[in-house]
Amino acid sequence: MQTNTEIANRPAAAPAVAPLLSVKNIEVVYDDVILVLRGLSLDVPKGAIVALLGANGAGKSTTLKAISGLLKTEDGEVTRGEILFDGERIDGTDPDKIVRRGIFQVMEGRRIVSDMTSLENLRLGAFTRSDRNVAADIDMVYDYFPRLKERTGLAGYLSGGEQQMLAIGRALMARPKMILMDEPSMGLSPLLVKEVFSIIKQINRDLGVTILLVEQNARAALSVASHGYIMEQGKVVLDGTADELRDNEDVKEFYLGGAGDQRKSFKNLKSFKRRKRWL
Repeated sequence: MQTNTEIANRPAAAPAVAPLLSVKNIEVVYDDVILVLRGLSLDVPKGAIVALLGANGAGKSTTLKAISGLLKTEDGEVTRGEILFDGERIDGTDPDKIVRRGIFQVMEGRRIVSDMTSLENLRLGAFTRSDRNVAADIDMVYDYFPRLKERTGLAGYLSGGEQQMLAIGRALMARPKMILMDEPSMGLSPLLVKEVFSIIKQINRDLGVTILLVEQNARAALSVASHGYIMEQGKVVLDGTADELRDNEDVKEFYLGGAGDQRKSFKNLKSFKRRKRWL
């Protein structure tokens, strides 16, 4: 039994650190009738890489658009819950104001301006800034992506991997506190996927930029993330550390190819098992 003196001398517990981003029980509706997100909650600690995983149609991209304010462009709306960034509510805020608060989204499919040069695209990323360090930050982007410095023509002629690098570089030009990345591996060769994800991890380590990473390539995402959430049908069905998710038998079966060549033969059965188990 501990004495009063021992209790008094016991080190105080470290205060809980508030997450940089906190999504609390949100629902998202499109066109006033289509319910896409159903009570979704997740937290992203400051300085972390967090993966948001799931199949097509699970609601991953909608989650990012709810955070970045881009739902408004697609007749979508957060109808319930709240989104907090750095302690302040941002749901319902205009996208340009969210960028100024420090969130920049790298869209699925890159969405670079194809009839502008790489340099012009990078400068476009700094449109919210009024400081004089833009040129230095362009050099920083070239340090991470040296091949972009060599590509002086129009960005539309870049390879898919180079366009993805340009999209990430353009995000860095905004000096964000947090980057939302939507399917950065899409359309890339396995070698390029490895290179891009390695640079994402390096950017996080060097600059301390918090990253919420939406991916179907669970193996690549969990190789750089510290924590992950798995979505099915508009809600989170499982979350844990990257190691916990990699070791989870369901995650292995449905997302990491753990069932080998037989996966295709049992697609319908596994879909049923997944719904039965998680939803």
